[in-house]
Amino acid sequence: MQIGQVKTLINKSELMAKREINSVDLIAVSKTQSNEKIEHILKEGHRSFGENRVQEAYGKWPILKKHYNGIELHLIGPLQTNKTRQAFDLFDVIQTVDRMKLAKSLANLGQEKGFCPSLFIQVNTGEEPQKAGVLPKELDAFVKECRNMDLSIEGLMCIPPIDDEPSLHFGLLKKMQVRNSLKSLSMGMSADFETAIMFGATHVRVGSAIFGARQTKT
Repeated sequence: MQIGQVKTLINKSELMAKREINSVDLIAVSKTQSNEKIEHILKEGHRSFGENRVQEAYGKWPILKKHYNGIELHLIGPLQTNKTRQAFDLFDVIQTVDRMKLAKSLANLGQEKGFCPSLFIQVNTGEEPQKAGVLPKELDAFVKECRNMDLSIEGLMCIPPIDDEPSLHFGLLKKMQVRNSLKSLSMGMSADFETAIMFGATHVRVGSAIFGARQTKT
């Protein structure tokens, strides 16, 4: 599938959901992809991308940002606290705020630098012990603590369990978004982004449907 086809499906889903056309931000997940493949998408005019690892992103994006205007880079993988400063300087959006230690680090850097990337809280909607994210029952208090530190939280993000019906998790995340008066929802990937849009996703993270099967390093 090409990126144009993905955007067409997004537009169809927006219409079905009675939402404004082009209101959903397509994040092209470029983790493990070559600069050549990424530049192909950039030359088609797309500017929103997602990366999982800070170190890998630094190997690609500083030079790409110099050659292409308007890039918005999202961190969609776990962030180690000792790499917060690096992430802060490269990424426009950090979608994986998942613990108070990280939130405090971001708040301190924001005070130091006078700006902050857009922030999403990752919610572990499936309460999976091996997965990062704030537990649903702790989300409201976590949002309140972040706001008390003057952290501006834009939205929520989730990755549903592989074997679960994703709509259950999308519906849960939507309720938490409304309850906390947040603007954005990052949910839905290649296999389920159309469903996510029906449940109110403002950002969908699509990799394999755009780039093909993920490249693995040998």
